[in-house]
This record gives sequence, structure tokens and C-alpha cells, in this order.
Amino acid sequence: MYTLAKIHDTVRVPPERFGENLDNAIKDIVQKTFEGTLRRNHGLIVVVDNIKPVGDGIVIHGDGSMYQKVEFEALTFNPLLQELIDGVVCEVVEFGAFCHIGPLDALLHMSQIMNDYVDVDVESNRIQGKETKRILKVGDPIRARIVALSLNELSARESKIGLTMRQPALGAHEWLAEPKDDKRGERKPERRHDRRGERREQK
Repeated sequence: MYTLAKIHDTVRVPPERFGENLDNAIKDIVQKTFEGTLRRNHGLIVVVDNIKPVGDGIVIHGDGSMYQKVEFEALTFNPLLQELIDGVVCEVVEFGAFCHIGPLDALLHMSQIMNDYVDVDVESNRIQGKETKRILKVGDPIRARIVALSLNELSARESKIGLTMRQPALGAHEWLAEPKDDKRGERKPERRHDRRGERREQK
């Protein structure tokens, strides 16, 4: 889920940057400090904008740097447990497939791909159902549900997100576009009347 959040924080401006335009220096420091980081209340900060210094900066004795309060807007990506999400298969591994979901990667375990036994072909970057013959390969867009979530604030890339496609209306987009089973060929039960005039079904 993408959201727009307003964040207040403090950044450290080192003395070697005092000769620059202060607003530009603060903007650069905020971008490098916060973009790509995870925050407990906001999720992954994708990009920051509208950066404004708040009040005067403070120089701490013995440090020499200036500590400046700032406020800024941040576009964040905060995945939620049980959320439906679209993604793209980016890698096939022995135990399933990794998928890009926004700026993060998530694991689609082989047991959660479809209601069928699957054959994983890492060399060909594809997974195929044994009975359904459905194929999932690198580059395929998918729709899945988040069923496991552990975000790592120290390293966003170490976050663990688990997906499933074994529920109705989930799967590769190609599968979702398949026509429904045609039931027109099925034999309908005949309706007959017994001696009392009541209808009864005969298969």
C-alpha cells in the first residue's frame, strides 16, 4: 500500500557543508538519509519531497556539526498482512519464485502457487503445474495475498514477505483472464411428473 506521509525529524549537517546553500545541503542530506529506509509507523520511504527546515539549527559543543529540525513529505510503501497485491515474477528458485511487489521483493513458495503439484525448472526460469499445465515464469504479472510479513528496519532488503496464490481470484494475470469452465455441455436433470402431479427430478 502506498501512502503519503508528513514526517518530522532532525538531520546532521557536517561543517564541511556550511559553505553551500543551506537549503540545498539540507535537501540533499534528507534524501540520502531517509530514502530507501524503513520506519515502523510508515513502512519503506520511497521518495521524499517538499523538504523544509524548521526553526534554527543547533551546534553542539565539541561536535561542530549543525543539527537541524526538518519536515518533509514522504511517499511510503507499507505492505499489510492479508493485503491483495499485484507483482511481477523476478526470479525462479528451487523452492518457488521471488516477486517484485512495489519496491520490495516477496517469496511465493512452491506450495502456495496453485492447487496442483508443480515442477520447478530453475534453468528455464519457469514453474509448471503437473495436471493443470499452467506455467509461471519470470516476467509474469501476478495477483497474490500477503500471508507472512516481517519488515527489517535495519535493512529493508532483509525483510521477509510471504505470498499465496492458492485462493479464488488470485494467480498469474494470464490465468485470471482464462474463460470460465463451459458447463453448457453438461446434461441437465430431466423433470417429470409423478401420478400425483408433483414434479420430480430424474438424473
